[in-house]
Amino acid sequence: VQLQASGGGLVQAGGSLRLSCLASGGTFAVMAWFRQAPGKDREFVAAMDWRGSRKYYAESAKGRSTISRDNRDNTVYLQMNSLKPEDTAVYYCAGRRQGFIRTSDREYDYWGQGTQVTVSS
Repeated sequence: VQLQASGGGLVQAGGSLRLSCLASGGTFAVMAWFRQAPGKDREFVAAMDWRGSRKYYAESAKGRSTISRDNRDNTVYLQMNSLKPEDTAVYYCAGRRQGFIRTSDREYDYWGQGTQVTVSS
């Protein structure tokens, strides 16, 4: 089972990015996005169940980010709008094979390699 994240880049404040996470080799009950800024702990951004019926966002992401998925190609997306310099971080997708949405990174068993998002002021 593998997760492959992509879509990061350099964007100006106020801009948008869409991150993608391709899941291969298995299915997941929950998919999530986390991020880690330099010198900080990894933090939860957003998560959804595989059916897409439930979604949960960190306060910092509410109103600016949308998590979604395309079951046809096993890809989960994170659309981020109105980006701020404080959103600069390495973004990771993560998956749980069973269970429900969790916000702790310790609850996720599978991780993508991370994709860098840099927001300039």
